[in-house]
Amino acid sequence: MKKFVGTGVALVTPFKKDFSVDVDGLKRVVNYVIEEGVEYLVVLGTTAETATLTQEEKELIIATVIEANADRLPLVLGVGGNNTMKVVEELKTRDFSKFDAILSVSPYYNKPTQEGIYQHFKAIAETSPIPVILYNVPGRTASNVLPATAIRLATDFKNIIAIKEAAGDIVQAMRLIQNKPEEFLVISGDDMITLPMVLAGGSGVISVIGQGFPKEFSEMVRLGLKGNINEAYRLHYQLMDAVDMIFEQGNPAGIKEVFKARDLVENTVRLPLVNVDSNLAGRLHNFTIKNS
Repeated sequence: MKKFVGTGVALVTPFKKDFSVDVDGLKRVVNYVIEEGVEYLVVLGTTAETATLTQEEKELIIATVIEANADRLPLVLGVGGNNTMKVVEELKTRDFSKFDAILSVSPYYNKPTQEGIYQHFKAIAETSPIPVILYNVPGRTASNVLPATAIRLATDFKNIIAIKEAAGDIVQAMRLIQNKPEEFLVISGDDMITLPMVLAGGSGVISVIGQGFPKEFSEMVRLGLKGNINEAYRLHYQLMDAVDMIFEQGNPAGIKEVFKARDLVENTVRLPLVNVDSNLAGRLHNFTIKNS
């Protein structure tokens, strides 16, 4: 699945000041990241504030991204949850003709065992009409998809093609890379350790910072994939402070402030999220990448 090698971005959902979905703003974001060089787009991930969206809003966002993308880049749709049967039902009923894969998060809140995680994704793999990217993010789900479980799933189900690994643990990522099936992709879900993961044998990233600084971040990943270590690390160290800042007071409040600084969209987020404070906003607005 070479189309998922490189930089994917987890698109935000822009809101107007009245908290309604900003369709024109979403189109601007899609065009911006495509024109600046990312490899694929992820729709309705965590960064999209999906937990606060109505079903009608989700459908509007899907339709808007499909229209704005105009078949230029591969699309991944977030389809996950902690009710296995509900996820399976969506997989049976949704039209996936414009999507190249789904991104499915490990069940949150329930805190399943490793066997429960396996059985959850087994049900998804047996139902999904398109390839599946696992999503491991223990900081949000309260359970960790261990490498042995991910590799078991990748071995047993050929349509499970990748994992977005966001445990923030480089050793765990290396265990995955060490023992994975040859064609299985290990994709970083942690912007700060993306380059080390790529240099260890990872396939790229599904990124937040990559939509705020798409040109520089996607170039860093491409340089890493080519083994141009010094050039890649030059960009990595230029971007490190920005990565820290966009997550300092929560995601996507930080990245939306970057977009506001670029006059792309408002910095509006929905409760229970709140905007970044004025100090962080000032630092984000003033951040520049030198010598890029």
